[in-house]
Amino acid sequence: MHYAELRQAREELTGPGGQFEVIEADILGNRIRTYKNAPPSVREFWLASAAFAERTYQVYQDERMTYADAHRQTTAIAAWLFDQGLRPGDRVAIAMRNYPEWMLAYWACASVGIAAVGMNAWWTPDEMDYALRDSAPKVLICDAERLDRFRQCPDLAGTIPLVGVRLAEMPADVTPWADVIAHPGALPDVTVDPDSDASIFYTSGTTGFPKGAQLTHRGCVANLVNLLYAGASNAMAMERATGEAPPADPPPPVTLLTTPLFHVTANNCGAYAATALGGTLVLMYRWDAGEALRLIEREKVTGMSGVPIMAREVINHPDFAKTDTTSLLSLSGGGAQVPPDQVLEIDARVPTARPTTGYGMTETCGVITSVGGDFFTDRPDSAGPALPNFETRLVGDDGKDVAPGEAGELWVRGSSVIRGYINRPEATAEAITDGWLHTGDVARIDEDGFIYLVDRKKDIIIRGGENVSCTEVEASVYRHAAVAECCVFGVADDRMGEEIAVAVVLKSDAALDEAALQAHCAAHLARHKVPRFVRFFTDPLPRNASGKFLRRDLRDLFAGETTEA
Repeated sequence: MHYAELRQAREELTGPGGQFEVIEADILGNRIRTYKNAPPSVREFWLASAAFAERTYQVYQDERMTYADAHRQTTAIAAWLFDQGLRPGDRVAIAMRNYPEWMLAYWACASVGIAAVGMNAWWTPDEMDYALRDSAPKVLICDAERLDRFRQCPDLAGTIPLVGVRLAEMPADVTPWADVIAHPGALPDVTVDPDSDASIFYTSGTTGFPKGAQLTHRGCVANLVNLLYAGASNAMAMERATGEAPPADPPPPVTLLTTPLFHVTANNCGAYAATALGGTLVLMYRWDAGEALRLIEREKVTGMSGVPIMAREVINHPDFAKTDTTSLLSLSGGGAQVPPDQVLEIDARVPTARPTTGYGMTETCGVITSVGGDFFTDRPDSAGPALPNFETRLVGDDGKDVAPGEAGELWVRGSSVIRGYINRPEATAEAITDGWLHTGDVARIDEDGFIYLVDRKKDIIIRGGENVSCTEVEASVYRHAAVAECCVFGVADDRMGEEIAVAVVLKSDAALDEAALQAHCAAHLARHKVPRFVRFFTDPLPRNASGKFLRRDLRDLFAGETTEA
């Protein structure tokens, strides 16, 4: 394989005078790698996309919107927000499905230094209540389903101005979206601090309550540059190795967004990259592999990115063979490790498309690594090399770097790392040391710098790309009066990557079955967090010497049962 060419491409592209020149700068009190030529904030990036005026920007069902339309509306939204008294540093919460209004609200906020708070559309009223109190937005923009849940947070009624999107009936206390986008005025002229918050995205942690990660403008722009670099370096390496040059003037990308826009996968990676290249975003009401195939054919989609199971469901769908997928150039997987067999299957079954993946986190505004094409098929169990603005370390339990060739917790430092977690200084201090983010993932790094994920230190389950906190689910289970002790963990699942399982010991003389416990959890948790598998034990659950549950032992006990289920 062409690893020497890949190293040469990286050196040329990131060295002095290179298109992606990397320098060191003082960022948030630390000397950090960053891109010399990156736009200073998301504002400049978004304004530059106005040059694509007449190109189609967003497609949703039968609706189509040009870049010119999008810029007119984002200008009106920003002007309306300023007329309501909002200023840089304030926050606006966005709670809706992947409607076109989501990205318009996001760009409007980012272009004037207002942080967009991405509200998980699956949250229950209790979870929504927590995040709204935590982030304290000055406006909530929501669709009908989320408005209904907001109404179930009675103590918040009247405390947050509301904007309604796609409501059948408009309540008196809700400003119609149509009024906002018709607001007169120019885009407010502000200077956006690169290290201020561009967005707050919530991520499940081991402490139970989700944490609001502060994604900075510098971090979001650096993630975009990482994505552009990944494509450029791969193309340069392959051209030098094979002599085959990529198209001189490739058509704009058409990107099918399959995951929620309140996550970095769809927003910071999918939407940012397509927007930077003047491409089209194709949105879905909800994930459906058959509908995805129909959209790929109708819109001539060039790239689809989502959690790994989505690509698997597309290529295994009954309609796959009779659908024209020749427009596809890439099928990407993120949010969870792509199974090696799927990497090779994509390459074999979609002749025009190459498999790609990026490993990353909310806490890095997107990707840490990227790999695709021949490099991915050659090392399908790898997440790829770290991107240029990251330094990497592998750290042992003693806090020291492990010996070369050994596995350790992956720490990364770079301009994409978040500022911290809002209102959680202790969690920030625990996660970030002198600019180094503790990923919680155990990894090894080979001689070419390719990273291999081997385990996770965190008590986190990644179900279909969604982070689920074991602690949060356990807290819900413990709210049932019949439960004496419980332990939640993930078990392997072909479709979702992992499913949620719980081992339960009941109180003496208490009675409870699987369905009743699942119904109890569903009343307190978003449905994707409800345990799929429940097993009751009569003896105490296995623990280690310090009294912690042995999740790995319990997972092994479940493995045979869930495989047969």
